[in-house]
Amino acid sequence: MKFRIAAFAFTFFLMANLSFSQSSKKISRDKQEVIRSIEKHREALINLSDQIWAFAETALRESRSSEILADFAESQGFNVERGIAGMPTAFLATYGSGNPIIGILGEYDALPGISQKASPEKEPLHEGAAGHGCGHNLIGAGSLGAAIAIKELIEQGKLKGTIRYYGTPAEESVGGKIYMARDGFFDDLDVCLDWHPGREIKANVQSSKALIDFKVEFFGKAAHASADPWNGRSASDGAELFTMGVNTFREHIRTTVRMHYVILSAGDVPNVVPEYANVWMWIRDSKRSGVDEVYQRVQKIAEGAALMAGVDYKVTLNSGDHEVLVNRTGGKVMHNNLELLGSITYTTEEVAFAKKIQEATEKEMTGMTVGVKPFEETKEHPSGGSTDVGDVSWVVPEIRLSVATAPANTPWHSWAVVACGGMSIGHKGMIYAAKAMAMTMVDLYKNEDMRKDIRAEFEDRKGDYVFKAMLPDGPPPVPVENSDRK
Repeated sequence: MKFRIAAFAFTFFLMANLSFSQSSKKISRDKQEVIRSIEKHREALINLSDQIWAFAETALRESRSSEILADFAESQGFNVERGIAGMPTAFLATYGSGNPIIGILGEYDALPGISQKASPEKEPLHEGAAGHGCGHNLIGAGSLGAAIAIKELIEQGKLKGTIRYYGTPAEESVGGKIYMARDGFFDDLDVCLDWHPGREIKANVQSSKALIDFKVEFFGKAAHASADPWNGRSASDGAELFTMGVNTFREHIRTTVRMHYVILSAGDVPNVVPEYANVWMWIRDSKRSGVDEVYQRVQKIAEGAALMAGVDYKVTLNSGDHEVLVNRTGGKVMHNNLELLGSITYTTEEVAFAKKIQEATEKEMTGMTVGVKPFEETKEHPSGGSTDVGDVSWVVPEIRLSVATAPANTPWHSWAVVACGGMSIGHKGMIYAAKAMAMTMVDLYKNEDMRKDIRAEFEDRKGDYVFKAMLPDGPPPVPVENSDRK
């Protein structure tokens, strides 16, 4: 019996090591090099991410966040161009020369009002302040880590071409990448990559929802609300009639459409007929054409509301995202590298942290999702949100990645995601994403036929559509004081 146990143990050990050896052979030397590079820079990347997490700067106010990323890129030998596309917090970090030119996207803006400590119990770091409820602190640092790994291979002569890191602000509201796309910053790329924090590891071959962001203002006439209300015209009435019309319209829209608004202003005191009201609204659909159709109807609702209230109105476009143009050929390349990397492993303490997050948000206490998800079919009409990455994907083939940085079923854009992004669960996801993207870029640099296949799918899916950014004329709406310092 003892002999059989010993023999079995030896066989198991041999098979395990043989399996490991075979797996190691599949990871080429260049891919092993980029993995080593990212491990070498691990602490620096985590430090960058944590600083950005603590800064928690909102759209177009990411002064310190963009500065430390740009400075670090410069210290690693990149040529850095700051303040591109009219945005002081946008930058471009480039290394190498010639083709192929491969880009990678970094984000770093936070969301208002969800400040949180790196704790599984809801507890603001700074009451009322912003927080990284979408993990953009991880995106900015992780993508830069991948770019640095590729830069080092180009520097050593093991890869030929150009690597370009895009520091892209304001993804959560204004859409910094849309202004970059409008100004042609992605036009000469062969391929572009990005990643996003999530609840599982997968090559992201799902689209997003197209979006249009606009405001509707109503202009009335002030009067005493009791003494002579007949002399007034209520802008607030216009806003209320508008939102009533929008909500009535909900019954008659496609199931893929989402409409949401907030009333930013509708008067100051009850005894004055409000002369100004402002409604901020977003419309989404799985295709831009669907968004355009609903937008036309909503503008007519605004006109009708103004007529009924006897006030003037104005509709102003803020910006809009295209849906993501999926590239399954590129997605498959990413998926193959995820299978080479395997899963993320978590400590007992990290699993306990994840379960406490789930308990606090009233979710099933399953902990972290492990393993790489199978390569998915692409849905015609995706659920979920919108992203300015969509605009990039209509200019250049985009390869996307999702990596677990928070527990299963965690509510996104919430304090729970902020908490995970400031501790080791988020850090592990970020380092993993950097490795996966760098390994995928090694394939892209070395395989011209692969790039041609990716481009062919892009051209086929795009068809004869000519990209045009959904933006008002003029520069980005940069705040006068470009800082979130408190």
